[in-house]
Amino acid sequence: MQYADIAIAVLGAFVLAWLADMLGGRRGLFATSLVSGVAAAAGWFLAIRVFAVSTMEQWTWVMWSMIASVIALAGFFLFRSKR
Repeated sequence: MQYADIAIAVLGAFVLAWLADMLGGRRGLFATSLVSGVAAAAGWFLAIRVFAVSTMEQWTWVMWSMIASVIALAGFFLFRSKR
């Protein structure tokens, strides 16, 4: 499959968002999916365009996307407003 890495990155970001939503008390899958997706895109941008540590033909950028997603989700749960 030509775009397997992209599909795995998207699926991985959604799985991380779902897990974070489950661990966070089911407050909203949309919010965690949005945070995870934007962070995954930012991780891709950092790996490919800013630091140039990989290309789209390599799998390193997928790891960068997942790490960025985990960091953003942790920050989301640390700094979100609680009522």
